Amino acid sequence: MQTAIKLPQVSTYPFSFRADTGSETRSFSDWLKTTHPRSWTWTWHYQVYIQESLNRITAGKGKQKLMIFLPPRMGKSEMVTVRYPVYRICRDPKLRVIIGAYSQELANSFSRKARRLARERIAISDERMAVQDWQTMAGGGMRAVGVGGGITGHGADLILIDDPVKSRQDADSKAKRDVAWKWFSDDLYSRAEPGAAFILTMTRWHEDDLAGRILRSEDAENWEVVRLPAIAEQDDPLGREVGEALNPERFPLEKLLEIKRVQGARSFSGLYQQRPQEQEGDMFKRSKFGYVDAIPDGSRFVRWWDKAATENDGDYTAGCLMAKTPDGHYIVVNITRGQWSTYNRNQTIWATAESDRTKYGDVKIWSEQEPGSAGKDVAADFVRLLDGFSVFTEPSTGNKQLRAEPFSAQVEGGNVSLLRASWNEDFIDELATFPTGTHDDQVDAAASAYMKLVDSTNLILFGA
Repeated sequence: MQTAIKLPQVSTYPFSFRADTGSETRSFSDWLKTTHPRSWTWTWHYQVYIQESLNRITAGKGKQKLMIFLPPRMGKSEMVTVRYPVYRICRDPKLRVIIGAYSQELANSFSRKARRLARERIAISDERMAVQDWQTMAGGGMRAVGVGGGITGHGADLILIDDPVKSRQDADSKAKRDVAWKWFSDDLYSRAEPGAAFILTMTRWHEDDLAGRILRSEDAENWEVVRLPAIAEQDDPLGREVGEALNPERFPLEKLLEIKRVQGARSFSGLYQQRPQEQEGDMFKRSKFGYVDAIPDGSRFVRWWDKAATENDGDYTAGCLMAKTPDGHYIVVNITRGQWSTYNRNQTIWATAESDRTKYGDVKIWSEQEPGSAGKDVAADFVRLLDGFSVFTEPSTGNKQLRAEPFSAQVEGGNVSLLRASWNEDFIDELATFPTGTHDDQVDAAASAYMKLVDSTNLILFGA
């Protein structure tokens, strides 16, 4: 049973300000009612709440950077990304706007809708009216760009980013998240004119998505955050009771619970509740790893190499350096990983062995011997490559999932830590998706290094 929700009051400044070069004097809330045939949708309680934040940006009151986290299919793009910039351009035809999205195609679709609305209300230049870059007769207008796309030479007074993440696969890819962050921080941010406003509208996919990185940056304090979960939680910003649906007319509570059953708790928490959770894998859970800043004296070391030989494609070569401390704790010290040609791979393996010896002294180096005579030849080449180091190979046995189970048990028991470093996140990402993820080279290298540290037949090698 949904209880009645008191709507926030509509802005008190609908006629209190006017742009110098424009004629629009209404508030955004009032303007919306004339620009959509289903104007009643803009009076939904959560829509009015968001409009209040947008009205403050228009008035230059408070923070000029706004994040809006809203579940899918709630009208956020139509209101915020399409209509709000047109409203601002109607107020000031000299205003320059950039719209960004995960792809150029999606950004163009927003711009196309905005241009159609703008054309009905203000004069659009015949000389510059492409969907990705159109201009008003007064010199303002809109530029559309996809994540990673170049926007050199285009400044903006209002920058809107809508859905910078395409899919779960992209959200779980650190490489994709890095691209989005670099595009925002290096390219898009540099286009902002003094006093420009930013609006980021999205559903949350991952703790380390674009919103997550901004909120962990020094700029976080300059952003207002509007987070509206599909099912109300404690201290709901709209005053809902815990358990109430955000839009019961479209998505009643029963439907939301059905979506949660189908999608699973992790996806629902991010996409619908705007509380992204790190993936907890079947065999390796993120929360079970600890972190250390140093390796205790007296630790023993093994580096295991899981080798591949295709440059910039296919499988990765991964070398895991693991330590066992005097009190029996395991520390993943380093992951060296890349898609290298055979020559570059061998150069990296040798250089890594030299670095390990310099830092940690006696490090046992292991690799797998593939079946057959070719596997023996490759193993012999590996030993010759590392002449002068403590190097060993052994025939492969069992599948990777079975080999990973002993290491998984130690992780589950809280007996494995990571030495803090830049590789940590990629390493845990792969383990959390094992055995269904795209790659397993780091898993196999770590699991095999662990087994060499505990294998009783190798105690003599360590001088025990």
